[in-house]
Amino acid sequence: MAEIYHADLWGLRGNWPNPQQGTKYYALVETDITSTDWVKLKPHSPFYFFVPRHEELLPEYEQGWKITDVFPVNSVGIVTSRDHFVLDFDEATLHERIAVFRQVAFSDDEVREQFGLRDKGGWTVSEARKAIRQDKDWQKGFIRCLYRPFDTRPILYHNAIIERTRPEVMRHMLAGKNMALIAMRQVALNEPYSHFGVTQFIVDNRAFYSNKGIQYLLPLYLYPNKGEMQFEEGRHPNLNPEFINTFSEKLGLKFVEDGKGDLEETFGPEDIFNYAYAVFHSPTHRTRYAEFLKIDFPRLPLTSDRELFKALAAEGAELVSLHLMESPKLNNLITRYPVVGTNQVETVRYDEANQRVYINKSQYFEGVSPEVWNFHIGGYQVCQKWLKDRKGRTLTFDDLLHYQKIVVALKETIRLMGEIDALIPGWPME
Repeated sequence: MAEIYHADLWGLRGNWPNPQQGTKYYALVETDITSTDWVKLKPHSPFYFFVPRHEELLPEYEQGWKITDVFPVNSVGIVTSRDHFVLDFDEATLHERIAVFRQVAFSDDEVREQFGLRDKGGWTVSEARKAIRQDKDWQKGFIRCLYRPFDTRPILYHNAIIERTRPEVMRHMLAGKNMALIAMRQVALNEPYSHFGVTQFIVDNRAFYSNKGIQYLLPLYLYPNKGEMQFEEGRHPNLNPEFINTFSEKLGLKFVEDGKGDLEETFGPEDIFNYAYAVFHSPTHRTRYAEFLKIDFPRLPLTSDRELFKALAAEGAELVSLHLMESPKLNNLITRYPVVGTNQVETVRYDEANQRVYINKSQYFEGVSPEVWNFHIGGYQVCQKWLKDRKGRTLTFDDLLHYQKIVVALKETIRLMGEIDALIPGWPME
């Protein structure tokens, strides 16, 4: 039977042909296969890693429920293949663009040139224009999409111009009031894990970022298709019945099919969602299980402690409200934008000494702490990313207010993450 060994060396490459001691070239010159300090590996299913791993906590981690087993209806985000055309910062601009796209007065070649479009992979400008003209309800496709963290944009969600609409899942976000968990299946091993979010909208496939990962949307509620049987009218939870029964038995609470329970005798889908959102925002959970979070779908540990469940669900509800930009706390701004000017985003830079985020040479947001500036969600440094995506644009009053609310949301998130860790008495959760 074959045996597998591993060795690595971190450091500078060095100069050749005279490498200095401690460099990689020096190690290659001075060692060979017999003198290398090898580590024997024992790869096993399902991943067969060819690198050393600390797997002492794996049995503990695997006691949790894989999130795709909790929320069985799920999908990756939409792929437009032409973001610059189907999305915009301004809804009126998007409407004008699509109006031109539909007009017979413009030729296909003129439309291609004006909007930077090209035929590819079976998609053609000609067929797309024809399909939108023939669809009497095409204007219903103007909705909002979560494009990046805290960054929702108008989109024309239409099969004719979006490559992968993921209708089997996204329709549940459009049929009625809903929310969904965003999580990643894999994350590059050198990335800190920050890949959890929530949305009320359809989601772009790169709303979260990783060099390796695949982002998934997991709706809380499912809505019936038109024409389904009468008794299925109305929404029902996208929760595995086996999961519900297991959690119900652990907590000694009866499950209700919609909303929240009283948490004395009943619990509901939104209590479970909020509990999960809190657990996934525990800093200890993210560091303790970092190796496992980065290689597959995250797993949710269950508690039998009713008071702990109740407390975590409350913390999670606060987080959800903040991340959906609904919390009244967002109105208590902690930053200032004191300098009058063009409001145009030119070069984004952070002045840590004065806790200022500059958007150009003279204008800045003041009162952004280093911990908020450096905070990541979904692999993105949120305070920087939101502004850099608007380079060259003039920020409106609503934009300026929204950014300041993001700062509040991140500061409150950091506080709540600390409280969540303080609530959990130990790991594994019991």
